[in-house]
Amino acid sequence: MPGDCHYLEGNVNALRRVEYTQKLLTQIGVDGRRLRMIHLSSAMGHQFAEEATKITEEVRALGPNPLRRTPAPPEATAEAPAPPLEEQTS
Repeated sequence: MPGDCHYLEGNVNALRRVEYTQKLLTQIGVDGRRLRMIHLSSAMGHQFAEEATKITEEVRALGPNPLRRTPAPPEATAEAPAPPLEEQTS
């Protein structure tokens, strides 16, 4: 369905942007396969669900995002109480 878009060439332009972004992701150390574009019409709900499941499985198989930092322990992320506001004198 590439080129068959209500907005004329919208999906062709979107695919070009996705391919470019995949290259950028690869350059920064994130597997470009984490981003995908599929061509479906609004009447293809079943196929959408199948594709979403398939993509989810493939991304999980790639492992965690290499750029995501390991979460800090909960006590380190707990908000410290805000310091009292100093009274302003005029």
